[in-house]
Amino acid sequence: MAALPSQLKALTRLRCAVFQTSYNPTSMRTGAKYLRARLRGPSMLKYYPPVINIAQLARKYPELELVDEDEEQRLQDIEDRKKRGKGAPKKAKTEADSRRTQRKR
Repeated sequence: MAALPSQLKALTRLRCAVFQTSYNPTSMRTGAKYLRARLRGPSMLKYYPPVINIAQLARKYPELELVDEDEEQRLQDIEDRKKRGKGAPKKAKTEADSRRTQRKR
């Protein structure tokens, strides 16, 4: 004796209710596999060690007198560029000093 299609649908719906799965009679893609999956972020954060920031340590413990060599080198490079005339332009102090007001429209 063969089961009727309506009985098969009812059985499928009941099976989804019992086993707590989503009822999807049209077999549409729902992404349920990815939504059920465990999140990857927390385990990735645990895998990589925290980054030590010298600037933060120097601010937190000024008595240690830590020197961030990368920052010192960056500041030296900026100073050298300014001496050669390659630095950022000076900011205008007043509205009259601004290049915008001097431009013709």
